[in-house]
Amino acid sequence: MAKVKVEDIRNVAICGHGSSGKTTMVDKILVKTGTINAHPSVDDGTSICDFDPEEKQHKYTIESSVVHFQHAGKQFQMIDTPGYPDFIGQTIGALAGVDMALIVVNAHSGIEVNTRRVFQEAGKAGVGRMIVINKMDGDNIDFPGLLESIRNLWGNQCVLLNVPIGQGTDFRGVASTLRVPEDTSGALMDPQEINEPLLESIIEVDEAVMERYFEGQPPTDAELSRLIVRAVAEGSLIPIVCCSGKTEVGLMEVLDAVAMCGLSPADLQRKATLDEQQIDIEPKADGPLIAQVFKTRIDPFVQKLSFIRIHSGTIKRDQTVPTCSARKGVKLGPLLQVQASETTGIDEAGPGEIVAIAKMEELRTGTTLGDHTLPAIAFPTPMVGLAVSPKSRGDETKLSGALSKVAEEDPTIHIDRDAQTKELVMTGMSELHLMVIRERLHRRDKLEVETKEPKIPFRETIQSPAEGSYRHKKQTGGRGQFGEVHIRMYPLPRGTDIEEFATKQRFPQMKSNHYDETHNFLWVDSVVGGVIPGNFMPAIEKGFRERLVGGVIAGYMVQDLCIEVHFGKHHPVDSSETAFKTAARMAFRQVFEKAGPCLLEPVVKMEITVPEANVGDVYSDMSSRGGRVQGSEAVGGNLQTIRVEIPLREVTTYARTLSSMTGGQGSYTMEFSHYDVMPGNVQQEIMSKSKLEDEEED
Repeated sequence: MAKVKVEDIRNVAICGHGSSGKTTMVDKILVKTGTINAHPSVDDGTSICDFDPEEKQHKYTIESSVVHFQHAGKQFQMIDTPGYPDFIGQTIGALAGVDMALIVVNAHSGIEVNTRRVFQEAGKAGVGRMIVINKMDGDNIDFPGLLESIRNLWGNQCVLLNVPIGQGTDFRGVASTLRVPEDTSGALMDPQEINEPLLESIIEVDEAVMERYFEGQPPTDAELSRLIVRAVAEGSLIPIVCCSGKTEVGLMEVLDAVAMCGLSPADLQRKATLDEQQIDIEPKADGPLIAQVFKTRIDPFVQKLSFIRIHSGTIKRDQTVPTCSARKGVKLGPLLQVQASETTGIDEAGPGEIVAIAKMEELRTGTTLGDHTLPAIAFPTPMVGLAVSPKSRGDETKLSGALSKVAEEDPTIHIDRDAQTKELVMTGMSELHLMVIRERLHRRDKLEVETKEPKIPFRETIQSPAEGSYRHKKQTGGRGQFGEVHIRMYPLPRGTDIEEFATKQRFPQMKSNHYDETHNFLWVDSVVGGVIPGNFMPAIEKGFRERLVGGVIAGYMVQDLCIEVHFGKHHPVDSSETAFKTAARMAFRQVFEKAGPCLLEPVVKMEITVPEANVGDVYSDMSSRGGRVQGSEAVGGNLQTIRVEIPLREVTTYARTLSSMTGGQGSYTMEFSHYDVMPGNVQQEIMSKSKLEDEEED
């Protein structure tokens, strides 16, 4: 891009719920500003921003895309983001690369699930916010009601910067409330009545100007221009503008508003860490290099693109720079300016600019370039999983590589091979999210995959102490096998302090102990008198560990127990490591079965946000699923957030239930909490199913 002052750069993410018209707005802006000469359309599959085949097929945005253009003497770098909460990771990444968020609201539909989510995420990112009421040309619009709901949810700092003239098919323009025009006929609200509260929202950030204002001296244009930016930066003002992206009415006024009161890289104070000390970032070309990868994309030709926001300093092509993820500096690949799917090579880029670097395997989303470190980008934890396997034998390695690329592009996709279930599990934000990933595997990597619900990683444990022994004796001619092990088994509380537990249990003969944090497993050697020679103890431990992994009552991993080996017998000729490993494994099994064995299941924490009218439905539904409601709180806009703890097995497909229950107005987050004892009836069902599967495999 042509070199511009940092103060004249506007980095903007355009966010909102699906079908609010964000992508159409961006396409129209590119045409109106003379950036492109075309007639792009989401419906026709010719959108500039929705260029991936999956986006063309579904007609909605799946990945964020970067475009740039000039308007009113400002250099705009705009990121179009997905509208469905299933792809919220793309929006969160985009917000880490900008200074301003345009929250687009559908004038007919009002504030929807993802509208609330992106407004909240923009607040977490610390960027300025502006609300765009789009589709003012639509039918059945209750404009006063929509404004009231916006203020109820987000506060009175949300103030109209312009008002629509007409609505529906009569929508023909907007009238400024800051500099009120003489002719405001047809305006849905009187701009003059809004002018006063707007001015007060702007000047409250400067006490001197505010005092003069209340003494009858209005602020000058220069003061307003300076203070409106500061008010947006501090959050005392969230401007609201109106438009119709489809008909282009009010669209240029949206850009005028961003040019006037949108934040530049110089207006947003960010911090970086150097040698454990936080410093303020100054967006200077000759300052230290501070930049961050906020998005990764792998195009159809397997060219990896790392999208980078430069906060300070200058990046040059082929430059060697330090990164937070490598011990030594990395040499940068080709430096590119990005216009949606198109890229252009450039030699250098400075503070405030958004560029891409090609073919850099060392870079990951969130990587900081330079000696300083920026805060990590906090992506949500995915909780909806599918077990994945290739349809064609021999494609296992190919599938693993393809999924690695997917996870690198999308931080809200996790790929794990469960050591217990032996399944390759792909975890994402929702069923829709995972469906799109399967389509991408088919299109980009030519991979057909089979999917099923993954097995839930249950655990086995005990509830009471027990003891017993096992003698392994085998004589088949020649040298025999002999080993005898006596053990005591104790339940172990989660997160046990080993020394405290050992003291409490009083192992007076304890010679050594071994602790395994993965299984919360402690085993104690209390053998005296040489009844089991010390060289056989590692074999005994190996036998125990085989049971820890393979389970006893249902084939699940064992955790939370202590085993004391206190006696045994050996034979000077027939004893061997194999014999004692077998004896230990069998002793473990027999004593475990006497110690009140049970299954544990993962419990998750959920925060479910629904309209107040649906709170009772959620309480009833959670109760029927065995959930424990921890409480609820009002979050504004006639919404309540309910906190629940519930077994994971009950909510693996909860998204469909909540959408049906709330008419699409509900949302939830979910994260792992702890393991808990499974109800007896469910436990018996799981154990019976496990035994049946074992018989079928045999």
